[in-house]
Amino acid sequence: MTRVGILYPGHSAEDDYKTFASVLGGDVELPVVHTLMREDAHRVDALLDVGSEGVLAEGARELAALEVDSAVWACTSGSFVYGWEGAREQVRGVREAAGVAASSTSFAFVHALSQLRLSRVAVAATYPDDVARHFAEFLAAAGVTVLSMASHGIATAAEVGHLDPDDALDFVISNDHPRAEAVLVPDTALHSADLIEPMEALLGKTVLTANQVSVWEGLRLAGRGAARPGPGTLFRSGASVVRSAFDGG
Repeated sequence: MTRVGILYPGHSAEDDYKTFASVLGGDVELPVVHTLMREDAHRVDALLDVGSEGVLAEGARELAALEVDSAVWACTSGSFVYGWEGAREQVRGVREAAGVAASSTSFAFVHALSQLRLSRVAVAATYPDDVARHFAEFLAAAGVTVLSMASHGIATAAEVGHLDPDDALDFVISNDHPRAEAVLVPDTALHSADLIEPMEALLGKTVLTANQVSVWEGLRLAGRGAARPGPGTLFRSGASVVRSAFDGG
């Protein structure tokens, strides 16, 4: 049994991880520890607090007690707002507190693109525009070209968690770019496990969602990165060619 520990801020789409675990089979568990969210707001100041060192360390220690094999800070915006180096330090803190290999959703996107050898993307973000631009900057630091970026402008994670699946599907499909090799959907507050296959079928290209890459990254870090059936192209590709953003990782 492989246990990938998920650090998840507040409550919005955490049940997505139960869906992923079910699809991936009985040998994967995805225990979720909810980290403190003092304010549910897609604002940079609130997101910096959500991803602060003390908040994540407390959650990571809870994961350590659960004896997980790896840990993922499953909050894209609460990691990329720190910038590339700040997000690396954030992961280092989680790794030290949890005592296992760790990463975050922001780096999971970068590693997934590395695995798939893709570098030109469209971004369909549920966040307000100013927050979404921080994600584009994070991707640019990894050498990824963002050809287009759409912002849904939703102010809170709770609202994203209640987004109608058809509305989410339409938003992503309508914000592809003809030259993009993949469409990135970067909010872990969005339920996506059941949408990835339909989106890829309609677009005819790879779709990467936040909860999807978080699970894939955790399995990779736990040494379970072999190709397997799962939602979307990513799981079926495995993790054999990832160029890690972390030394020795």
